Amino acid sequence: MSPRFESFQQVVDPIAGSLAVSAVVAALPLLLLFVLLGAFRVKAHKAAIASLLLSIVLAIVGWRMPFGQVLSATAQGAFYAIFPILWILINALWVYKLTVATAWFEVLGRTIRSISNDLRILAILVAFCFGALLEALAGFGAPVAISAAMLVAAGMKPLKSAIVALLANTAPVAFGAMAAPIIALNGVTNIPLHDLGSMAGRQTPFVAVLVPLILVFIVDGKRGLRQTWPVALVSGIVFAVAQFLASNFLVVELTDVVAAIATVAAVLLMLRFWQPAEIVGMHNVKGSGPAEVSLVSAGPPARTGYGTSSGLGGVSRNGEPVGAGRADTPAGAAVRPPNREVWMAVAPYLIIMAVFSIAQLPDVKTWLTAVGSVTFEWPGIDAVDSAGHPVAAHKFKLDHLKATGTLLLISGIITMALYKLKPLQGFRTYRDTLFQLRWTIVSVTSVLALAFVMNVSGQTNSLGIALASAGGFFAFLSPLLGWIGVALTGSDTSSNSLFGQLQVTAAQQTGLSPTLMAASNSSAGVLGKMLSLQNLAVASAAVGLDGAESVLFRKLLGWSLGLLAFITILILLQSTPILGWMVP
Repeated sequence: MSPRFESFQQVVDPIAGSLAVSAVVAALPLLLLFVLLGAFRVKAHKAAIASLLLSIVLAIVGWRMPFGQVLSATAQGAFYAIFPILWILINALWVYKLTVATAWFEVLGRTIRSISNDLRILAILVAFCFGALLEALAGFGAPVAISAAMLVAAGMKPLKSAIVALLANTAPVAFGAMAAPIIALNGVTNIPLHDLGSMAGRQTPFVAVLVPLILVFIVDGKRGLRQTWPVALVSGIVFAVAQFLASNFLVVELTDVVAAIATVAAVLLMLRFWQPAEIVGMHNVKGSGPAEVSLVSAGPPARTGYGTSSGLGGVSRNGEPVGAGRADTPAGAAVRPPNREVWMAVAPYLIIMAVFSIAQLPDVKTWLTAVGSVTFEWPGIDAVDSAGHPVAAHKFKLDHLKATGTLLLISGIITMALYKLKPLQGFRTYRDTLFQLRWTIVSVTSVLALAFVMNVSGQTNSLGIALASAGGFFAFLSPLLGWIGVALTGSDTSSNSLFGQLQVTAAQQTGLSPTLMAASNSSAGVLGKMLSLQNLAVASAAVGLDGAESVLFRKLLGWSLGLLAFITILILLQSTPILGWMVP
């Protein structure tokens, strides 16, 4: 027989019988996490562990949660961190390191630079466009890891690559992983999927217009904005229009696919007749601060652990030299490698896209759902919310065969076969990947454990209900709630599952549109993703800067808050007659 656990019911105002005081206390673990990272520059894993311990103490002492259930919630959060989040990161980074183990990584760098040797344009093409396509197909950290690594391959400094990849991963997120966040929102609110998708498609496009402009500013400051604003503006507008049209009039699940492909086509077409006044490559880009410890010198990253890199050259699989030296065209782009080498260099990413596309085919998706996922009762949790409904943590859905991480693992195995890498070399690369991610694993498991303890104990509920009690002012607080949810969980899907119904309930109580408030949770939430410890750890690990999470946090905090203020104003106006016509 399974052991019996003391039943637990959440209380929304356990501290001094006051909802306001309880909400302030509930926010302390989050505040501690952000202060340790941003103000005291504490290592991410230490900050996460400290915040987790505080949330555990508050759960036991303040919210009166039984000790056994606190431990069970902690274990569930840590397990969820491993499957699916870390499972994705580990395998995405492994695929990348497989390319580094061969000469094709250097060919990839030259291939990317053959489109344009200008790092500002590459930030748009790789992080914004290709990252959006990866977000559409995979999501959950894979776009940040892969696009950041590709930018490093193109010659961008590691820290700047991580910042660019994190900030670019905003506008596509609400429709990422085949619209998983919107589908989750539909599941918890019962608002029609089309209405939610349409509403989000009338919010996130405004952010999409700004993101490419911010990216070129991050890469090269005012000069970058002055010289490349035309292509940045075109890419933002095309993505925004395509995202709006696809989400409102086509298929919600394919919104980001349509937007990404349309934007790539528009940028490549524009580059045929327009080029910036000067080409800013790896050697003359502005803004390289002392914290930016570069992994590259005159060429792409050295093949760490697998020999050395010789400038921009390499060796092809047949032993012929690949691109020794560097030849630039008058426009500044590097000479394009032969077609076969280009296809081999981009093969891992084409394989990833092919594997994920196949997994989304109706028959394959149905089969994977049937055999590749299992839902079971999580042991040790017997908790209900303040209304007496069982908390979501009672059930745990484990995707194994259909998981994003598993599909990335399959992609890596195919890449090994294509590159003719021996199994032992693949195993050693995987081992090295785990070692490189050791502190990232601690950070991510701790912060997800923190999220689950706060959710199951009722701390998150106290915080959310306090915000929802603000009356008509809730239209201003609703985006903040979504932002906090994603910053905490690292996932727009998780934030929507956590706060979606709460947003609808608060909207109904305050006379606001439930569709608007529910969609706002997702649209504003995406702006907190760049600050979530999970994604900071993903980006830091992907570019080889262990322990850089606090640096990334400080550099991105202002951008995240600025964009949050922008979309909050938009949502506030949509809740009034001024822009109320935009609500479906």
